[in-house]
Amino acid sequence: MEGNRESVGMKKVSSQSSITEADDFDLSKLLDKTRLKIERKRSFDERSMSELSISGNIRAVDSYENIYSPMGLRSVFDTPASFSRNSFEPHPMVAEAWEALRRSLVHFKGQPVGTIAAYDHASEEVLNYDQVFVRDFVPSALAFLMNGEPEIVKNFLVKTLQLQSWEKRIDRFKLGEGVMPASFKVLHDPVRQSDSIVADFGESAIGRVAPVDSGFWWIILLRAYTKSTGDMSLSETPDCQKGMRLILALCLSEGFDTFPTLLCADGCSMIDRRMGVYGYPIEIQALFFMALRCALSMLKHDNEGKEFIERIVTRLPALSYHMRSYFWLDFQQLNGIYRFKTEEYSHTAVNKFNVIPDSIPDWLFDFMPCRGGYFIGNVSPARMDFRWFALGNCIAILSSLATPEQSVAIMDLIEERWEELVGEMPLKISYPAIESHEWRIVTGSDPKNTRWSYHNGGSWPVLLWMLTAACIKTGRPQIARRAIELAESRLLKDCWPEYYDGKLGRYIGKQARKFQTWSISGYLVAKMLLEDPSHIGMVSLEEDKAMKPVIKRSASWNC
Repeated sequence: MEGNRESVGMKKVSSQSSITEADDFDLSKLLDKTRLKIERKRSFDERSMSELSISGNIRAVDSYENIYSPMGLRSVFDTPASFSRNSFEPHPMVAEAWEALRRSLVHFKGQPVGTIAAYDHASEEVLNYDQVFVRDFVPSALAFLMNGEPEIVKNFLVKTLQLQSWEKRIDRFKLGEGVMPASFKVLHDPVRQSDSIVADFGESAIGRVAPVDSGFWWIILLRAYTKSTGDMSLSETPDCQKGMRLILALCLSEGFDTFPTLLCADGCSMIDRRMGVYGYPIEIQALFFMALRCALSMLKHDNEGKEFIERIVTRLPALSYHMRSYFWLDFQQLNGIYRFKTEEYSHTAVNKFNVIPDSIPDWLFDFMPCRGGYFIGNVSPARMDFRWFALGNCIAILSSLATPEQSVAIMDLIEERWEELVGEMPLKISYPAIESHEWRIVTGSDPKNTRWSYHNGGSWPVLLWMLTAACIKTGRPQIARRAIELAESRLLKDCWPEYYDGKLGRYIGKQARKFQTWSISGYLVAKMLLEDPSHIGMVSLEEDKAMKPVIKRSASWNC
Protein backbone atom coordinates (compact mmCIF):
# COMPACT_ATOMS: atom_id res chain seq x y z
CA MET A 1 0.00 0.00 0.00
CA GLU A 2 2.85 2.38 0.72
CA GLY A 3 4.10 1.98 -2.83
CA ASN A 4 0.67 2.76 -4.23
CA ARG A 5 0.26 5.87 -2.11
CA GLU A 6 3.53 7.15 -3.42
CA SER A 7 2.36 6.52 -6.99
CA VAL A 8 -0.40 9.08 -6.60
CA GLY A 9 1.63 11.46 -4.46
CA MET A 10 -0.14 10.46 -1.26
CA LYS A 11 1.11 10.56 2.27
CA LYS A 12 -0.39 8.29 4.90
CA VAL A 13 -2.67 10.39 7.07
CA SER A 14 -5.73 9.87 9.17
CA SER A 15 -9.17 10.98 7.98
CA GLN A 16 -9.01 13.84 10.45
CA SER A 17 -5.81 15.15 8.89
CA SER A 18 -5.45 17.56 6.03
CA ILE A 19 -3.18 17.70 3.02
CA THR A 20 -1.20 20.84 2.35
CA GLU A 21 1.13 21.94 -0.38
CA ALA A 22 4.05 20.70 1.65
CA ASP A 23 2.64 17.17 1.37
CA ASP A 24 3.43 17.04 -2.36
CA PHE A 25 -0.21 16.41 -3.17
CA ASP A 26 -0.39 18.01 -6.60
CA LEU A 27 -3.50 17.14 -8.57
CA SER A 28 -1.92 18.22 -11.83
CA LYS A 29 0.71 15.45 -11.67
CA LEU A 30 -1.84 12.68 -11.93
CA LEU A 31 -3.94 14.60 -14.44
CA ASP A 32 -0.91 15.03 -16.68
CA LYS A 33 -0.44 11.28 -16.75
CA THR A 34 -3.99 10.73 -17.98
CA ARG A 35 -4.28 13.69 -20.35
CA LEU A 36 -5.58 12.71 -23.76
CA LYS A 37 -6.46 14.70 -26.83
CA ILE A 38 -10.15 13.99 -27.30
CA GLU A 39 -11.24 13.40 -30.86
CA ARG A 40 -14.77 12.97 -32.05
CA LYS A 41 -14.85 9.43 -33.33
CA ARG A 42 -17.42 6.67 -33.47
CA SER A 43 -15.25 4.79 -30.99
CA PHE A 44 -18.21 4.34 -28.71
CA ASP A 45 -20.41 3.03 -31.52
CA GLU A 46 -22.14 6.37 -31.98
CA ARG A 47 -25.38 6.09 -33.91
CA SER A 48 -27.80 8.53 -35.36
CA MET A 49 -31.17 9.00 -33.71
CA SER A 50 -32.85 7.39 -36.73
CA GLU A 51 -31.09 4.12 -35.94
CA LEU A 52 -32.68 3.84 -32.51
CA SER A 53 -34.99 0.86 -32.20
CA ILE A 54 -38.64 1.19 -31.35
CA SER A 55 -40.28 -1.76 -29.67
CA GLY A 56 -43.85 -1.65 -28.43
CA ASN A 57 -44.41 1.42 -26.33
CA ILE A 58 -40.80 1.49 -25.16
CA ARG A 59 -38.76 3.72 -27.45
CA ALA A 60 -35.04 3.12 -27.57
CA VAL A 61 -34.89 1.25 -24.28
CA ASP A 62 -31.65 -0.45 -25.22
CA SER A 63 -30.20 1.79 -27.87
CA TYR A 64 -29.19 5.03 -26.14
CA GLU A 65 -26.33 3.18 -24.44
CA ASN A 66 -24.30 3.33 -27.60
CA ILE A 67 -24.53 7.08 -28.03
CA TYR A 68 -22.01 9.42 -26.47
CA SER A 69 -22.57 13.13 -26.21
CA PRO A 70 -20.62 15.29 -28.62
CA MET A 71 -19.27 18.28 -26.72
CA GLY A 72 -19.80 21.41 -28.73
CA LEU A 73 -18.81 25.00 -28.03
CA ARG A 74 -20.78 26.86 -25.37
CA SER A 75 -22.95 29.78 -26.30
CA VAL A 76 -22.22 33.34 -25.27
CA PHE A 77 -24.79 32.93 -22.51
CA ASP A 78 -22.81 29.99 -21.07
CA THR A 79 -25.74 27.70 -21.71
CA PRO A 80 -25.32 24.09 -22.83
CA ALA A 81 -24.19 23.29 -26.33
CA SER A 82 -27.40 21.35 -26.88
CA PHE A 83 -29.41 24.57 -26.50
CA SER A 84 -27.18 26.61 -28.80
CA ARG A 85 -27.41 23.96 -31.53
CA ASN A 86 -31.21 24.11 -31.57
CA SER A 87 -33.25 26.85 -33.19
CA PHE A 88 -35.39 27.71 -30.17
CA GLU A 89 -34.45 30.04 -27.35
CA PRO A 90 -33.56 28.44 -23.99
CA HIS A 91 -35.77 29.10 -20.99
CA PRO A 92 -34.69 32.27 -19.12
CA MET A 93 -33.99 30.10 -16.06
CA VAL A 94 -31.18 28.26 -17.84
CA ALA A 95 -28.74 31.19 -17.83
CA GLU A 96 -29.62 31.93 -14.19
CA ALA A 97 -29.03 28.30 -13.29
CA TRP A 98 -25.62 28.20 -14.95
CA GLU A 99 -24.58 31.37 -13.16
CA ALA A 100 -25.68 29.91 -9.82
CA LEU A 101 -23.92 26.60 -10.55
CA ARG A 102 -20.64 28.33 -11.34
CA ARG A 103 -20.83 30.29 -8.08
CA SER A 104 -20.77 26.98 -6.23
CA LEU A 105 -17.46 25.82 -7.76
CA VAL A 106 -14.72 24.79 -5.33
CA HIS A 107 -11.04 25.14 -6.29
CA PHE A 108 -7.97 23.33 -4.98
CA LYS A 109 -4.66 24.89 -5.94
CA GLY A 110 -6.35 26.86 -8.68
CA GLN A 111 -8.17 23.90 -10.22
CA PRO A 112 -11.95 23.27 -9.91
CA VAL A 113 -12.56 20.02 -8.03
CA GLY A 114 -16.29 20.09 -7.29
CA THR A 115 -19.28 22.13 -6.19
CA ILE A 116 -20.42 22.89 -2.65
CA ALA A 117 -23.76 21.50 -1.48
CA ALA A 118 -25.43 24.90 -1.09
CA TYR A 119 -24.52 28.54 -1.60
CA ASP A 120 -26.97 29.98 0.92
CA HIS A 121 -25.58 33.11 2.57
CA ALA A 122 -28.91 33.79 4.27
CA SER A 123 -28.64 30.64 6.38
CA GLU A 124 -27.27 31.20 9.86
CA GLU A 125 -25.90 27.66 10.20
CA VAL A 126 -23.58 26.47 7.44
CA LEU A 127 -23.19 22.98 8.96
CA ASN A 128 -21.64 20.83 6.20
CA TYR A 129 -23.39 22.50 3.26
CA ASP A 130 -20.11 24.21 2.32
CA GLN A 131 -18.53 20.85 1.50
CA VAL A 132 -18.28 18.91 -1.75
CA PHE A 133 -20.46 15.80 -1.43
CA VAL A 134 -19.85 12.88 -3.77
CA ARG A 135 -23.53 12.15 -4.37
CA ASP A 136 -24.42 15.85 -4.65
CA PHE A 137 -21.76 16.49 -7.26
CA VAL A 138 -23.07 13.84 -9.69
CA PRO A 139 -25.73 16.06 -11.36
CA SER A 140 -23.22 18.96 -11.43
CA ALA A 141 -20.72 16.67 -13.13
CA LEU A 142 -23.28 15.55 -15.68
CA ALA A 143 -24.19 19.17 -16.43
CA PHE A 144 -20.54 20.07 -17.04
CA LEU A 145 -20.01 16.98 -19.21
CA MET A 146 -23.06 17.79 -21.30
CA ASN A 147 -21.79 21.35 -21.63
CA GLY A 148 -18.40 20.28 -22.93
CA GLU A 149 -16.43 20.91 -19.71
CA PRO A 150 -14.98 17.55 -18.68
CA GLU A 151 -11.88 18.81 -16.82
CA ILE A 152 -13.69 19.57 -13.57
CA VAL A 153 -15.17 16.07 -13.61
CA LYS A 154 -11.74 14.53 -14.17
CA ASN A 155 -10.34 16.64 -11.33
CA PHE A 156 -13.11 15.48 -9.01
CA LEU A 157 -12.69 11.80 -9.91
CA VAL A 158 -8.93 11.97 -9.31
CA LYS A 159 -9.26 13.95 -6.09
CA THR A 160 -11.80 11.59 -4.49
CA LEU A 161 -9.73 8.62 -5.64
CA GLN A 162 -6.75 10.03 -3.77
CA LEU A 163 -8.89 10.55 -0.67
CA GLN A 164 -9.93 6.90 -0.83
CA SER A 165 -6.38 5.86 -0.01
CA TRP A 166 -6.41 7.74 3.30
CA GLU A 167 -6.44 5.70 6.48
CA LYS A 168 -9.99 5.98 7.80
CA ARG A 169 -10.79 5.60 11.49
CA ILE A 170 -13.86 6.20 13.62
CA ASP A 171 -12.87 6.08 17.27
CA ARG A 172 -10.66 2.99 17.44
CA PHE A 173 -12.15 1.21 14.44
CA LYS A 174 -10.51 1.24 11.01
CA LEU A 175 -12.87 1.44 8.04
CA GLY A 176 -12.50 -0.65 4.89
CA GLU A 177 -9.81 0.47 2.50
CA GLY A 178 -12.24 0.98 -0.38
CA VAL A 179 -14.62 3.38 1.39
CA MET A 180 -15.08 6.62 -0.53
CA PRO A 181 -15.64 9.88 1.37
CA ALA A 182 -19.13 11.23 1.87
CA SER A 183 -17.70 14.71 1.36
CA PHE A 184 -14.59 16.85 1.53
CA LYS A 185 -13.84 20.49 2.27
CA VAL A 186 -11.11 22.67 0.80
CA LEU A 187 -9.50 25.01 3.33
CA HIS A 188 -7.66 28.09 2.02
CA ASP A 189 -4.88 29.60 4.12
CA PRO A 190 -4.37 33.19 2.89
CA VAL A 191 -1.30 33.68 5.09
CA ARG A 192 0.62 30.66 3.85
CA GLN A 193 -1.11 30.88 0.49
CA SER A 194 -1.81 27.17 0.55
CA ASP A 195 -4.80 24.88 0.25
CA SER A 196 -5.63 21.80 2.30
CA ILE A 197 -8.39 19.23 2.30
CA VAL A 198 -10.39 17.67 5.12
CA ALA A 199 -12.51 14.63 4.23
CA ASP A 200 -15.46 13.03 6.01
CA PHE A 201 -15.86 9.26 5.72
CA GLY A 202 -18.79 9.10 8.11
CA GLU A 203 -17.05 10.10 11.33
CA SER A 204 -18.74 13.51 11.27
CA ALA A 205 -22.05 12.43 9.74
CA ILE A 206 -25.32 12.22 11.66
CA GLY A 207 -25.38 8.73 13.13
CA ARG A 208 -21.73 8.12 12.16
CA VAL A 209 -22.66 5.99 9.14
CA ALA A 210 -20.23 5.45 6.26
CA PRO A 211 -21.64 6.40 2.84
CA VAL A 212 -22.30 3.15 0.98
CA ASP A 213 -23.52 5.01 -2.11
CA SER A 214 -20.41 7.19 -2.58
CA GLY A 215 -18.34 4.39 -4.10
CA PHE A 216 -21.16 3.39 -6.43
CA TRP A 217 -21.71 6.96 -7.61
CA TRP A 218 -17.95 7.32 -8.21
CA ILE A 219 -17.90 4.28 -10.51
CA ILE A 220 -21.06 5.44 -12.31
CA LEU A 221 -19.58 8.91 -12.81
CA LEU A 222 -16.28 7.47 -14.08
CA ARG A 223 -18.20 5.62 -16.77
CA ALA A 224 -20.25 8.74 -17.59
CA TYR A 225 -17.01 10.70 -18.05
CA THR A 226 -15.60 7.96 -20.28
CA LYS A 227 -18.80 7.74 -22.32
CA SER A 228 -19.08 11.49 -22.73
CA THR A 229 -15.48 12.20 -23.75
CA GLY A 230 -14.32 9.00 -25.36
CA ASP A 231 -11.27 9.29 -23.08
CA MET A 232 -10.57 5.82 -21.73
CA SER A 233 -7.11 6.71 -20.45
CA LEU A 234 -8.40 7.84 -17.05
CA SER A 235 -10.37 4.69 -16.25
CA GLU A 236 -7.45 2.56 -17.44
CA THR A 237 -4.87 4.08 -15.08
CA PRO A 238 -3.59 1.71 -12.39
CA ASP A 239 -5.00 4.02 -9.72
CA CYS A 240 -8.56 4.04 -11.12
CA GLN A 241 -8.44 0.30 -11.68
CA LYS A 242 -7.34 -0.21 -8.10
CA GLY A 243 -9.97 2.21 -6.81
CA MET A 244 -12.72 0.23 -8.53
CA ARG A 245 -11.36 -3.06 -7.21
CA LEU A 246 -11.25 -1.72 -3.64
CA ILE A 247 -14.90 -0.61 -3.84
CA LEU A 248 -15.94 -3.95 -5.33
CA ALA A 249 -13.98 -5.85 -2.67
CA LEU A 250 -16.15 -4.22 0.00
CA CYS A 251 -19.48 -5.16 -1.57
CA LEU A 252 -18.60 -8.53 -3.11
CA SER A 253 -16.98 -10.05 -0.05
CA GLU A 254 -18.32 -13.38 1.14
CA GLY A 255 -20.17 -13.63 4.43
CA PHE A 256 -23.33 -15.04 5.95
CA ASP A 257 -25.60 -13.57 3.30
CA THR A 258 -28.31 -15.76 1.82
CA PHE A 259 -29.37 -13.04 -0.64
CA PRO A 260 -27.35 -11.39 -3.43
CA THR A 261 -28.52 -7.97 -2.23
CA LEU A 262 -26.35 -5.70 -0.08
CA LEU A 263 -27.09 -5.41 3.64
CA CYS A 264 -26.94 -1.79 4.84
CA ALA A 265 -27.48 0.39 7.88
CA ASP A 266 -29.96 3.26 8.06
CA GLY A 267 -28.61 6.59 6.79
CA CYS A 268 -25.98 5.25 4.39
CA SER A 269 -27.22 6.98 1.22
CA MET A 270 -29.22 10.04 0.11
CA ILE A 271 -31.62 9.27 2.95
CA ASP A 272 -28.90 9.92 5.52
CA ARG A 273 -31.04 9.89 8.66
CA ARG A 274 -33.00 7.19 10.43
CA MET A 275 -35.96 6.41 8.17
CA GLY A 276 -36.46 2.66 8.52
CA VAL A 277 -34.49 1.83 5.37
CA TYR A 278 -31.99 -0.47 7.10
CA GLY A 279 -31.67 -3.92 5.57
CA TYR A 280 -31.79 -4.07 1.78
CA PRO A 281 -32.98 -0.63 0.59
CA ILE A 282 -33.95 -0.30 -3.07
CA GLU A 283 -31.74 2.78 -3.56
CA ILE A 284 -28.59 0.90 -2.61
CA GLN A 285 -29.54 -2.26 -4.54
CA ALA A 286 -30.22 -0.29 -7.75
CA LEU A 287 -26.97 1.70 -7.41
CA PHE A 288 -25.10 -1.52 -6.56
CA PHE A 289 -26.44 -3.18 -9.71
CA MET A 290 -25.59 -0.18 -11.89
CA ALA A 291 -22.10 0.19 -10.41
CA LEU A 292 -21.39 -3.50 -11.02
CA ARG A 293 -22.37 -3.15 -14.66
CA CYS A 294 -20.36 0.05 -15.09
CA ALA A 295 -17.30 -1.52 -13.47
CA LEU A 296 -17.66 -4.60 -15.68
CA SER A 297 -17.31 -2.37 -18.75
CA MET A 298 -14.18 -0.64 -17.43
CA LEU A 299 -12.16 -3.27 -15.56
CA LYS A 300 -9.11 -4.58 -17.36
CA HIS A 301 -8.88 -8.28 -18.08
CA ASP A 302 -5.55 -8.60 -16.29
CA ASN A 303 -4.71 -10.88 -13.39
CA GLU A 304 -6.17 -8.55 -10.76
CA GLY A 305 -9.18 -7.46 -12.76
CA LYS A 306 -10.10 -10.94 -13.93
CA GLU A 307 -11.04 -12.10 -10.45
CA PHE A 308 -13.48 -9.22 -9.97
CA ILE A 309 -14.92 -9.60 -13.45
CA GLU A 310 -15.74 -13.22 -12.66
CA ARG A 311 -17.36 -12.24 -9.36
CA ILE A 312 -19.44 -9.55 -11.03
CA VAL A 313 -20.56 -11.91 -13.81
CA THR A 314 -21.66 -14.37 -11.14
CA ARG A 315 -23.41 -11.78 -8.98
CA LEU A 316 -25.38 -9.84 -11.59
CA PRO A 317 -27.80 -12.58 -12.71
CA ALA A 318 -28.51 -13.56 -9.09
CA LEU A 319 -29.09 -9.92 -8.12
CA SER A 320 -31.40 -9.18 -11.06
CA TYR A 321 -33.37 -12.39 -10.43
CA HIS A 322 -33.81 -11.55 -6.76
CA MET A 323 -34.86 -7.95 -7.37
CA ARG A 324 -37.22 -8.72 -10.24
CA SER A 325 -38.80 -11.60 -8.35
CA TYR A 326 -39.15 -10.32 -4.78
CA PHE A 327 -38.97 -6.51 -4.89
CA TRP A 328 -41.36 -6.03 -7.79
CA LEU A 329 -44.95 -5.13 -6.97
CA ASP A 330 -47.93 -4.62 -9.26
CA PHE A 331 -51.64 -5.34 -8.94
CA GLN A 332 -51.27 -9.07 -9.53
CA GLN A 333 -48.29 -9.41 -7.19
CA LEU A 334 -50.13 -7.49 -4.47
CA ASN A 335 -53.15 -9.75 -4.81
CA GLY A 336 -50.84 -12.75 -4.48
CA ILE A 337 -49.20 -11.41 -1.31
CA TYR A 338 -52.65 -10.62 0.09
CA ARG A 339 -53.48 -14.35 -0.26
CA PHE A 340 -50.18 -15.63 1.11
CA LYS A 341 -50.12 -18.56 3.49
CA THR A 342 -47.63 -18.31 6.34
CA GLU A 343 -45.28 -20.67 8.15
CA GLU A 344 -44.33 -22.53 4.97
CA TYR A 345 -41.31 -24.73 5.54
CA SER A 346 -39.98 -26.25 2.32
CA HIS A 347 -38.07 -25.45 -0.85
CA THR A 348 -41.40 -25.08 -2.64
CA ALA A 349 -42.68 -22.31 -0.34
CA VAL A 350 -44.48 -19.50 -2.14
CA ASN A 351 -44.20 -17.05 0.75
CA LYS A 352 -40.42 -17.38 0.94
CA PHE A 353 -39.89 -14.50 3.38
CA ASN A 354 -42.83 -15.47 5.62
CA VAL A 355 -44.51 -12.11 5.12
CA ILE A 356 -47.73 -11.77 7.13
CA PRO A 357 -50.54 -10.56 4.80
CA ASP A 358 -52.01 -8.46 7.62
CA SER A 359 -48.81 -6.37 7.52
CA ILE A 360 -49.83 -4.91 4.15
CA PRO A 361 -50.64 -1.25 4.91
CA ASP A 362 -54.17 -0.03 4.13
CA TRP A 363 -52.99 2.84 1.92
CA LEU A 364 -51.45 0.42 -0.57
CA PHE A 365 -54.74 -1.13 -1.68
CA ASP A 366 -56.02 2.23 -2.91
CA PHE A 367 -52.64 3.43 -4.17
CA MET A 368 -51.90 0.46 -6.44
CA PRO A 369 -53.45 1.09 -9.86
CA CYS A 370 -54.52 -1.65 -12.23
CA ARG A 371 -51.92 -0.36 -14.69
CA GLY A 372 -48.48 0.16 -13.22
CA GLY A 373 -45.98 -1.18 -10.72
CA TYR A 374 -42.73 -0.43 -8.89
CA PHE A 375 -39.86 -1.85 -6.87
CA ILE A 376 -40.78 -1.65 -3.21
CA GLY A 377 -38.46 -0.13 -0.63
CA ASN A 378 -37.11 -3.19 1.17
CA VAL A 379 -37.48 -6.97 1.45
CA SER A 380 -36.09 -9.05 4.29
CA PRO A 381 -37.35 -11.89 6.51
CA ALA A 382 -40.98 -11.25 7.55
CA ARG A 383 -40.71 -7.67 6.32
CA MET A 384 -41.69 -5.85 3.15
CA ASP A 385 -41.42 -2.07 3.07
CA PHE A 386 -44.09 -1.15 0.52
CA ARG A 387 -43.14 2.53 0.32
CA TRP A 388 -42.25 4.07 -3.04
CA PHE A 389 -38.71 5.44 -3.32
CA ALA A 390 -38.08 7.54 -6.43
CA LEU A 391 -34.30 7.29 -6.71
CA GLY A 392 -34.20 3.49 -6.58
CA ASN A 393 -36.92 3.09 -9.20
CA CYS A 394 -35.39 5.63 -11.59
CA ILE A 395 -31.96 4.02 -11.30
CA ALA A 396 -33.57 0.60 -11.81
CA ILE A 397 -34.82 1.85 -15.19
CA LEU A 398 -31.53 3.48 -16.18
CA SER A 399 -29.42 0.46 -15.20
CA SER A 400 -31.85 -2.01 -16.80
CA LEU A 401 -32.34 -3.70 -13.46
CA ALA A 402 -36.00 -3.26 -14.42
CA THR A 403 -37.10 -5.26 -17.44
CA PRO A 404 -38.52 -3.25 -20.35
CA GLU A 405 -42.02 -4.20 -19.18
CA GLN A 406 -41.28 -3.17 -15.62
CA SER A 407 -39.80 0.13 -16.81
CA VAL A 408 -43.04 0.89 -18.65
CA ALA A 409 -45.05 -0.08 -15.58
CA ILE A 410 -43.05 2.32 -13.36
CA MET A 411 -43.77 5.16 -15.77
CA ASP A 412 -47.42 4.11 -15.88
CA LEU A 413 -47.54 4.32 -12.09
CA ILE A 414 -46.11 7.85 -12.12
CA GLU A 415 -48.76 8.92 -14.62
CA GLU A 416 -51.58 7.18 -12.74
CA ARG A 417 -50.50 8.58 -9.38
CA TRP A 418 -49.21 11.96 -10.52
CA GLU A 419 -50.80 13.93 -7.69
CA GLU A 420 -49.27 11.66 -5.04
CA LEU A 421 -45.77 11.21 -6.52
CA VAL A 422 -45.28 14.57 -8.27
CA GLY A 423 -47.95 16.97 -7.09
CA GLU A 424 -46.90 20.61 -7.51
CA MET A 425 -43.14 20.00 -7.37
CA PRO A 426 -41.27 16.95 -8.66
CA LEU A 427 -40.43 14.51 -7.15
CA LYS A 428 -41.48 12.73 -3.95
CA ILE A 429 -38.37 11.07 -2.51
CA SER A 430 -40.64 8.56 -0.77
CA TYR A 431 -44.35 7.87 -0.54
CA PRO A 432 -46.32 7.88 1.66
CA ALA A 433 -45.08 9.76 4.70
CA ILE A 434 -44.93 7.92 8.00
CA GLU A 435 -46.63 9.72 10.87
CA SER A 436 -47.91 9.55 14.44
CA HIS A 437 -46.82 6.51 16.45
CA GLU A 438 -45.08 4.90 13.47
CA TRP A 439 -43.06 8.08 12.93
CA ARG A 440 -41.95 8.07 16.57
CA ILE A 441 -40.86 4.42 16.37
CA VAL A 442 -39.23 4.45 12.92
CA THR A 443 -37.45 7.83 13.03
CA GLY A 444 -36.95 8.17 16.77
CA SER A 445 -39.16 11.28 16.71
CA ASP A 446 -36.81 13.01 14.28
CA PRO A 447 -37.88 16.69 14.14
CA LYS A 448 -36.46 17.07 10.62
CA ASN A 449 -38.25 14.06 9.16
CA THR A 450 -41.77 14.97 10.23
CA ARG A 451 -44.60 13.89 7.92
CA TRP A 452 -44.38 15.17 4.33
CA SER A 453 -41.04 16.83 5.00
CA TYR A 454 -37.42 16.19 4.07
CA HIS A 455 -36.86 12.45 3.54
CA ASN A 456 -40.28 11.57 4.92
CA GLY A 457 -42.41 12.29 1.87
CA GLY A 458 -40.67 15.55 0.92
CA SER A 459 -40.35 16.67 -2.71
CA TRP A 460 -36.80 16.97 -4.05
CA PRO A 461 -36.12 18.92 -7.27
CA VAL A 462 -32.79 17.11 -7.78
CA LEU A 463 -34.73 13.96 -8.65
CA LEU A 464 -35.96 15.73 -11.78
CA TRP A 465 -32.88 14.69 -13.76
CA MET A 466 -33.33 11.01 -12.92
CA LEU A 467 -37.02 11.16 -13.79
CA THR A 468 -36.21 12.85 -17.10
CA ALA A 469 -33.55 10.28 -17.96
CA ALA A 470 -35.99 7.45 -17.15
CA CYS A 471 -38.66 9.14 -19.30
CA ILE A 472 -36.30 9.39 -22.26
CA LYS A 473 -35.19 5.79 -21.94
CA THR A 474 -38.78 4.56 -21.88
CA GLY A 475 -39.93 6.85 -24.66
CA ARG A 476 -42.14 9.01 -22.43
CA PRO A 477 -40.63 12.52 -22.80
CA GLN A 478 -44.05 14.12 -22.27
CA ILE A 479 -43.91 13.09 -18.61
CA ALA A 480 -40.54 14.79 -18.18
CA ARG A 481 -41.71 17.89 -20.01
CA ARG A 482 -44.72 18.19 -17.71
CA ALA A 483 -42.53 17.78 -14.60
CA ILE A 484 -39.96 20.32 -15.81
CA GLU A 485 -42.69 22.88 -16.45
CA LEU A 486 -43.86 22.44 -12.86
CA ALA A 487 -40.34 22.99 -11.58
CA GLU A 488 -39.86 26.07 -13.76
CA SER A 489 -42.92 27.69 -12.21
CA ARG A 490 -41.30 27.77 -8.77
CA LEU A 491 -37.60 26.95 -8.54
CA LEU A 492 -36.04 30.25 -9.58
CA LYS A 493 -38.39 32.54 -7.69
CA ASP A 494 -38.03 30.30 -4.62
CA CYS A 495 -34.19 30.56 -4.92
CA TRP A 496 -33.57 26.89 -5.74
CA PRO A 497 -34.61 25.21 -2.45
CA GLU A 498 -33.20 21.89 -1.34
CA TYR A 499 -36.65 20.34 -0.90
CA TYR A 500 -40.35 21.16 -0.55
CA ASP A 501 -42.83 20.08 2.11
CA GLY A 502 -46.47 19.06 2.11
CA LYS A 503 -48.53 16.35 0.43
CA LEU A 504 -48.33 18.19 -2.89
CA GLY A 505 -44.87 19.70 -2.38
CA ARG A 506 -46.38 23.17 -2.20
CA TYR A 507 -44.26 24.68 0.58
CA ILE A 508 -40.53 25.39 0.70
CA GLY A 509 -39.05 22.94 3.19
CA LYS A 510 -38.97 24.18 6.77
CA GLN A 511 -35.20 23.62 7.00
CA ALA A 512 -34.43 23.66 3.27
CA ARG A 513 -31.30 25.51 2.17
CA LYS A 514 -31.65 28.02 -0.66
CA PHE A 515 -29.42 27.86 -3.74
CA GLN A 516 -29.02 24.12 -3.23
CA THR A 517 -26.51 23.11 -5.90
CA TRP A 518 -28.03 19.82 -6.92
CA SER A 519 -31.46 21.43 -7.28
CA ILE A 520 -29.81 23.77 -9.78
CA SER A 521 -27.76 21.16 -11.62
CA GLY A 522 -30.61 18.63 -11.56
CA TYR A 523 -32.76 21.12 -13.45
CA LEU A 524 -30.00 21.82 -15.97
CA VAL A 525 -29.37 18.14 -16.63
CA ALA A 526 -33.09 17.51 -17.09
CA LYS A 527 -33.32 20.36 -19.61
CA MET A 528 -30.27 19.21 -21.55
CA LEU A 529 -31.44 15.59 -21.62
CA LEU A 530 -34.82 16.61 -22.95
CA GLU A 531 -33.38 18.89 -25.63
CA ASP A 532 -30.61 16.49 -26.67
CA PRO A 533 -31.58 12.89 -25.82
CA SER A 534 -28.23 11.56 -27.05
CA HIS A 535 -26.84 12.59 -23.64
CA ILE A 536 -28.74 9.65 -22.13
CA GLY A 537 -25.87 7.34 -23.05
CA MET A 538 -23.87 8.73 -20.13
CA VAL A 539 -26.32 7.45 -17.53
CA SER A 540 -28.15 4.61 -19.24
CA LEU A 541 -27.21 0.97 -19.70
CA GLU A 542 -28.72 -1.41 -22.23
CA GLU A 543 -30.51 -4.50 -21.03
CA ASP A 544 -28.13 -7.43 -20.72
CA LYS A 545 -29.64 -10.19 -22.82
CA ALA A 546 -27.85 -12.78 -20.69
CA MET A 547 -30.00 -11.80 -17.70
CA LYS A 548 -33.32 -13.08 -18.94
CA PRO A 549 -36.37 -11.57 -17.23
CA VAL A 550 -37.83 -13.89 -14.64
CA ILE A 551 -41.30 -12.39 -15.07
CA LYS A 552 -42.93 -13.86 -18.17
CA ARG A 553 -46.38 -12.34 -17.66
CA SER A 554 -47.13 -8.70 -18.20
CA ALA A 555 -45.62 -6.68 -15.38
CA SER A 556 -48.72 -4.51 -15.33
CA TRP A 557 -52.04 -6.19 -14.56
CA ASN A 558 -54.93 -5.20 -16.78
CA CYS A 559 -58.23 -4.98 -14.94
